[in-house]
Amino acid sequence: MAQLKVLVCGAGIAGNALAFWLSKLGHEITVIERFPKIRATGLQVDLRGPGIQVMRRMGLEEAFRARSVSEQGLQVVDGKGRRWGYFPANRTGKGLQSFTTDFEIMRGDLCQLLYDLTMDRVKYRFGMWIKEIRQVDEYAEVLFSDGSREQFDLVVGADGSGSHTRKMILGTDAKDPVHPLGVYAGYFTIQKSVQPGEGYNATAFFAPGHKGIMTRRAHPDKYQAYMVCSQNSYEGLKSASQGDIEAEKKGLTEAFCGTGWNASEILQGLADTDDFYCERMGVVQMDYWSQGRVVLVGDAAYCPTAMTGMGTTCGMTGAYILAGEIGKNCGKGLKGGMPVSKNSITVALAEYEEKLRPLISTVQAGLTDSENYMDKFPSSPIGIQMVYVLVWVASLLRFDFLAKWLLREDTKGWKLPEYREMVGYASD
Repeated sequence: MAQLKVLVCGAGIAGNALAFWLSKLGHEITVIERFPKIRATGLQVDLRGPGIQVMRRMGLEEAFRARSVSEQGLQVVDGKGRRWGYFPANRTGKGLQSFTTDFEIMRGDLCQLLYDLTMDRVKYRFGMWIKEIRQVDEYAEVLFSDGSREQFDLVVGADGSGSHTRKMILGTDAKDPVHPLGVYAGYFTIQKSVQPGEGYNATAFFAPGHKGIMTRRAHPDKYQAYMVCSQNSYEGLKSASQGDIEAEKKGLTEAFCGTGWNASEILQGLADTDDFYCERMGVVQMDYWSQGRVVLVGDAAYCPTAMTGMGTTCGMTGAYILAGEIGKNCGKGLKGGMPVSKNSITVALAEYEEKLRPLISTVQAGLTDSENYMDKFPSSPIGIQMVYVLVWVASLLRFDFLAKWLLREDTKGWKLPEYREMVGYASD
């Protein structure tokens, strides 16, 4: 078959993973990114279940491990710093991962790795975004931010949970498919060298009032801080506008002041940091992921939020299945080959959704049952103490039910499809 001309919007993990596979299949790929260069930033992410399989099928395990974070496990402490439980990473290669996986990496390092592998065969255009998409039977015509126009066989939105491509598919009057969870999360790094005996462990602390702190270390000179709480429980957070960093920092400070454990050090780090990012967590749920010659992948289509531990895995898996269905139904791209029929692309997009949706439904199950996700968890001082007791029992008896309940790695029997068109890069 002839080469497909594909535009991918977003040079993040899902977009770059899709560019990897489609360019391997011989298609002509252009990736545009609003940012002026590759965004090799962000905090720690991980791979689980099918995401690990996809990474191995890409032949990236050695390169991934060379950049991976050596997190040893997760410890849970109370307000006085007493440790109630410890859950080591699962290094056995068998079963589900624990809170810390055997495949931890900084988001920027994974994004850079995928970019480095594709930059010689994929056309990247930075500082560029779509202003308009006009669809006809055989192609999608795109108006770019620089005023230029170009025709593509397929346009892919891989531009995150706030996807502009998705808004173009749905139209301005459509209901927003982002379902808020009522959870506010602040992320930033704190400059502090690793202390003697500290190790590279994640630490979680829970406090009354639906709030908690987690820290992780991937670098000897700094650590990552995550502050999570119910947005509607704290007026300063509820009234802070998205992107108003000073108001968001002030709201978090009010919510966590006097909380206990290392809250004072972390709040000082919050005041000093220059890489603060906040998120109002929301799940993206859509009735369809494609329309004509435009399709969505990753968070743009089915963001499961960080609460599931499956965001990166779903993005990598979705990119693999979308590419696999294009390879199966449209063939490998050959210059001068027979034109690809419109029906072949339509079938590929339908099969992509049919294959992937059961996994996404499993991962997202129950997340939007209530307006405030944090209501699922204890909030009173007695309730929090019971959580610590439960953690102690689970850690003492080496039960993994807490990780299974909180995280969504168990795919309930769903299996990653295999595509003969994409065999040959590596095996599981």
